[in-house]
Amino acid sequence: MIGRIVRLSLQQRLLVVIIAIVLMVAGLLATKRLSVDAFPDVTNVQVQIAAEAPGKSPEEVERFVTIPIELGMTGLPGLTEMRSLNRNGISVITLVFTEKTDIYFARQLVTERLIEVASKMPPGITPVLAPPSTGLGEIYQYTLDHPSDRHRELSVDDLSDRRAVQDWIVRPMLRSIPGVAEINTQGGYAREYQVLVNPERLRHYQISLQEVYQALARNNANSGGGQLPSYAERYLIRGLGLITKPEDIGKIILKEVKGIPVYVKNVAEVTIGSEIRQGAAIKNGYTESVAGIVQMIRGGNAREVVNRIKLKVAEINEGKLLPDGLQIVPFYDRTDLVNAAMFNVAKVLVEGVILVVILLFLFLGDVRSSLIVVATLLLTPLLTFLVMNRYGISANLMSLGGLAIAIGIMVDGSVVVVENTFAKLGERLKSGESKNRIILEAASEVGTPVLFGVGIIILVFMPLLSLEGMEGKMFAPMAITIAIALAISLILSFTLSPVLCSYILKGGSEDDTKIVKKLRAPYERWLHWSLANPKLVVKRSLIALGISLVGFVLLGKAFIPVMQEGSITPVIVRAPNISLDESIKLEFEAIKRIMTIPGVEMAVSRLGKGESPADPGQPNESDPIVTLKPLGDRDLSQEEIAQQIREKLKTLPGIELAISQPIAARVDEMVSGVRSQVAVKIFGEDLAVLQKLGSQIGQILTKMKGSNDLRIEQASGQNYLNIKIDRDAIARYGINVSDVNEVIETAIGGKQASIVYEGERRFPLVLRYPSPYRNNIDAIENIILHSPNGAQVLMRDLA
Repeated sequence: MIGRIVRLSLQQRLLVVIIAIVLMVAGLLATKRLSVDAFPDVTNVQVQIAAEAPGKSPEEVERFVTIPIELGMTGLPGLTEMRSLNRNGISVITLVFTEKTDIYFARQLVTERLIEVASKMPPGITPVLAPPSTGLGEIYQYTLDHPSDRHRELSVDDLSDRRAVQDWIVRPMLRSIPGVAEINTQGGYAREYQVLVNPERLRHYQISLQEVYQALARNNANSGGGQLPSYAERYLIRGLGLITKPEDIGKIILKEVKGIPVYVKNVAEVTIGSEIRQGAAIKNGYTESVAGIVQMIRGGNAREVVNRIKLKVAEINEGKLLPDGLQIVPFYDRTDLVNAAMFNVAKVLVEGVILVVILLFLFLGDVRSSLIVVATLLLTPLLTFLVMNRYGISANLMSLGGLAIAIGIMVDGSVVVVENTFAKLGERLKSGESKNRIILEAASEVGTPVLFGVGIIILVFMPLLSLEGMEGKMFAPMAITIAIALAISLILSFTLSPVLCSYILKGGSEDDTKIVKKLRAPYERWLHWSLANPKLVVKRSLIALGISLVGFVLLGKAFIPVMQEGSITPVIVRAPNISLDESIKLEFEAIKRIMTIPGVEMAVSRLGKGESPADPGQPNESDPIVTLKPLGDRDLSQEEIAQQIREKLKTLPGIELAISQPIAARVDEMVSGVRSQVAVKIFGEDLAVLQKLGSQIGQILTKMKGSNDLRIEQASGQNYLNIKIDRDAIARYGINVSDVNEVIETAIGGKQASIVYEGERRFPLVLRYPSPYRNNIDAIENIILHSPNGAQVLMRDLA
């Protein structure tokens, strides 16, 4: 078999060389198209369902939203795990499927089940699917800044304007880029039209809050009336009634009293305000900002997608496409990490190639022989990249690390073939034998040993392919890359190497080079001594083995070395009942302290919930990204800076701190649901018992050597103002529970009655009471409800 391959190659020498050149060019082109990222994507195949339920407690979210969805998802093909997160006003259900399941097939199955579940959802709640991204999906993050901002604190108007620019200009532009799955907006003030109804005026005109709501909903629409023929022409009939400005809202009629119309403006103030905020973005500790988080689609090429984003951002900034001179300023760019990681790996690969080349020249002692082996060494990585690109294997630390490991092994087969051919040509070429015949016999002679030798090395790495889950995704790329590279080197050893030998190799003496002779003398002495003392050699070898096993037991172990990403994520958690304004105040202080640490270049904190429905953040949680200066521009290591952050923040009252890195934290959260390297989960139905056990486990873990940044998930602590409806009282007045709930939702929380269109932009039209009539318990008790018989009843008389 090997002899036939070598013979065919020698018969078609020119064709083999041409194919090798073509493949080399294709390999060079493949390196440009190769999917590149810092790490293998270890995220499992999962689909996330998010449902927003404003105003509902975690218990109500679980009962009315999560449980129906979970029941509807049971029995899905390939489903292996289902977990949920229930927080104030939001439910996030994560469905994990087998690795063989196609992600889009899984999303289709989930969508079909959601259609069935939709009828079981409370009114106004619509579950949606999270974008098809992964733990490595957050590839680019930015803020909207103005060149004149410098260190000034932005006003509410500034933040409102920039939020509108982000939502309606920047987000659509960047979302159209191929490979972008979603853009999550954080911070600023989302614009809305507000109708602030004065309850005293409602009482004066004897108008209920529900009547105002219905009037707003019924007075904002256009209509079509078909066609009107007129001689040779026709007219399309349209009814124009859309609201275009706040004055139109004020002129909506509510009722007529003695021939005099009562308008909305007579009972309410119409204004343009902002939605109730669930989060904020804080930049460098001196101002709030508006941030955007770009998420890459699952399986995307991180380097290509980020480069497309950067080109688009440059086009936007240089073309001044944003109003008022605003600029997109990145504070997290995945390509910085990717380029640094790839530079280090490429450096190792180049150094390995150079070292192997030098050793070949020194040990083979023949320039022509060395050049033939070097050709194999250079062509093998390029063809490996070609195969990786064909089968969607990304270039990352693990796959390229495998290539670096295989650098020295790649040339084994070619060295043996070329060295044997060199010796045979030296012996027989002068006798007049055919050069190709000598090369054929020399290559065939060592073919089987070479095949088995390289094959055994490939088999050594094959058990890594049997790993499953995160371990398999982490180490399989390395094993596959090594196997591909060695297989290609083996093919080249039996095809290209003999052909190149036939072209340029002349043959020579089998004598050792000077370096080999110097190394061989002490080796032979040790070999003779070992053969003369076999028992002693075995005994000492066993002792050395025993010592190494003891050392292995005592050696510290880790799944993989922690890669320094160049950014730090100090997740800060405060008391659950803290208000957003107070949380922002404390976050300012935390970021200011972080910015005083030498080596910190920028710190942007994402506090609370973003615009994405799948973002489960709460006002008491912050997720800062601390960008460090390049390694050459700072004196402190990343670990030392992380330790200083701990020291700076430990005096802040009532916080729990967990320091991680952007990618590491995101992957941990996607895989296990917890942003920690190690997590202990306790399952049960009694929340009090779970909290007690969690505290006990936490006390034990704090005493363990190596534990750091211990954090216990908060399952309680949120204050509630419960309005318990008295069924006997509402029965006396003929009022239903739904009537009371509607007033609570509308007057206190604010309820969207319609949508106001400004060109392509859409803003909610919200009805609620002014702040003085809803911001304290007394005001809430004095909210007026209207009974069916016209009686006006205070909230405190019904609840």
